[in-house]
Amino acid sequence: MDIKDYLKEKKILVDSFLQSHFASPLMPKILNDSMVYSISAGGKRIRPILCVAAYEACAKDEKAKIENIIPYASALELIHTYSLIHDDLPAMDNDVLRRGKPTNHKVFGEGMAILAGDGLLTEAFYVLSNHACAASNFSPSVRIRVIREIAMAAGIHGMVGGQAQDLLSEDREPDAETLSFIHSRKTAAIITVSVRSGGMLANCSDNELFNLTRYGENVGLAFQVIDDILDVEGETEVIGKSKGSDEKKKKMTYPRLYGIEKSREKAKELINGAVNALEIFNEKAEPLRAIARYILERKS
Repeated sequence: MDIKDYLKEKKILVDSFLQSHFASPLMPKILNDSMVYSISAGGKRIRPILCVAAYEACAKDEKAKIENIIPYASALELIHTYSLIHDDLPAMDNDVLRRGKPTNHKVFGEGMAILAGDGLLTEAFYVLSNHACAASNFSPSVRIRVIREIAMAAGIHGMVGGQAQDLLSEDREPDAETLSFIHSRKTAAIITVSVRSGGMLANCSDNELFNLTRYGENVGLAFQVIDDILDVEGETEVIGKSKGSDEKKKKMTYPRLYGIEKSREKAKELINGAVNALEIFNEKAEPLRAIARYILERKS
């Protein structure tokens, strides 16, 4: 399959939902503008697309409609975008570029950027629980389970906990245990729950969910390893953010602990592990396999 075509097709669906959701400006307008600025700044939409791909891989009903999953998938992008806005703040990573554009706080000010992040996170849970989702064919028990898991992955048990440890670990000698703690939560938790959510909403079996989880954990960590490598080897114009920012802040990264070559080997091992986890699935899981390989080869 042509993974670039697949990613483009699904990105259009997610972007369309996000654009329609914010089509009627909220008040005050500057808050709406701040949220839309970051939502519309680009991005590959990997997390929502992984959710869609997992749903497609597990759907048993040939009449299962892709549009039913799009609000859930798009909510994951709202959470991801909020995390980027807050990550870039002066009190956090103090970055000036994101996706090739000035960071939110550079355009709208620090206070409004904080509120935009707060708004996107809260709006994600509104989307997950509102009437449009309720009108779909998903059972209430499954929807509640998905919302609970996303909350766990986004909060102190997942991404927020990982980000906190990331801050605490700056300027410290890296060690494998702390590095794994940070990135299994900061990056891999949301990627894993994206895959799990798609599977659960398709009423996957316990065995399918177990293997989707293995896939998500491996892909999530590989995504971070590649991110760390790109921070060293990438070009600012391509990666869309300031090159070398991790080194300046003495972040705990894979290259800092293992070196570039060993980090690259680790990424390959993780992607192989992700693909192997999909052995129980048929050809409908090919997009998941292709996304894993794409993550290994990405340049931004």
